Amino acid sequence: MSASERYARAWEGYWAESKGEPGEPFWDADATLTAAPHTELFAPHVDRTLPVVDLGCGNGTQTRYLAGHFPRAVGVDLSASAVAHARRADRDAVAEFEQLDLADLVGVRRLGDRLGEANVYMRAVLHQSDPADRAPVAAAVALVLGRRGRGFVVEPTAAAKAVLQQVADGPDGPPERLRQVRKHRLRPAEVAPGELPALLGGAGLAILDQGETGLAMSQRHPDGTRVALPAQWFVVAAAGGSRPGG
Repeated sequence: MSASERYARAWEGYWAESKGEPGEPFWDADATLTAAPHTELFAPHVDRTLPVVDLGCGNGTQTRYLAGHFPRAVGVDLSASAVAHARRADRDAVAEFEQLDLADLVGVRRLGDRLGEANVYMRAVLHQSDPADRAPVAAAVALVLGRRGRGFVVEPTAAAKAVLQQVADGPDGPPERLRQVRKHRLRPAEVAPGELPALLGGAGLAILDQGETGLAMSQRHPDGTRVALPAQWFVVAAAGGSRPGG
């Protein structure tokens, strides 16, 4: 079995055992703490008349928020069980969800052909991707954007590893959310300094804006404060692409 196949099975195993409820996964913080502030960072660069695609949507928490800010929101995920959870949770049918392996660029291109140019939201996907799949995942962002779309990409930095270790070393040991992550071997990969800009540039993407942030998790520390992972964010576009409205 290839590394990519193990990766896909690990995610499907995780979501198949999950109830898919908001806040159940370690990373599934409420959209007011995640997609909402990210959308504010994204807003100056984006054409709101285009659809938005949530790459690696999981149970759809962030996709449903994005659906209120774009004319069409589509969430895609590697795991069929994650997509099923997302559809069940979308009681008002505000978004669309489908299974898609982001490393399958033929499938990604088909999605782009159906939607036309679109914006992209991608939260903490590259660092969890198998190293061999990171360049194709970055290329998937470019394929969905086309010339007019803009992408918001946010990923934990290497410093996140110390925060995760602190959570695991709590007085009662790793919390259940983190135990489930470890059980299914969904280990966050360490991202080397400069790796993310290199991946984005290698996919033909230009960085329009960037910064640092704390990526909110659903888990809290024993003192009640929310776990937040040090992260980098980037707003990207096709190199040489037109400006919104241009």
